[in-house]
Amino acid sequence: MSEKHGSVVSGMIWMLVLSLLLFWAPVIGPLLAGVVGGKKAGGVGPAIMAVFLPGILFGAVLFFLATILSGLPIIGAVAGAGGFVLAISHVGPLLIGAIVGGVLA
Repeated sequence: MSEKHGSVVSGMIWMLVLSLLLFWAPVIGPLLAGVVGGKKAGGVGPAIMAVFLPGILFGAVLFFLATILSGLPIIGAVAGAGGFVLAISHVGPLLIGAIVGGVLA
């Protein structure tokens, strides 16, 4: 009987680091990061959690920091909303890669 080793936290860390290192490859970078993170997460369910938690948290942090750091709250909110949309659009290829990686684990 084989045991699956992996965790959501390790999958999140691998996805984050590889996404940052492969930022220059718009679709392939997140896809590869998702495959590796999905394998490290140990299954499809944990891989999906490992994708959405950092993506949503990163988008929310961008939104709030842009709002707080700009002198004009409305301009900061618009800039933060744009950052949130970019962070969420990054989740698509990452999710596909994570599902593939979770199946391969």
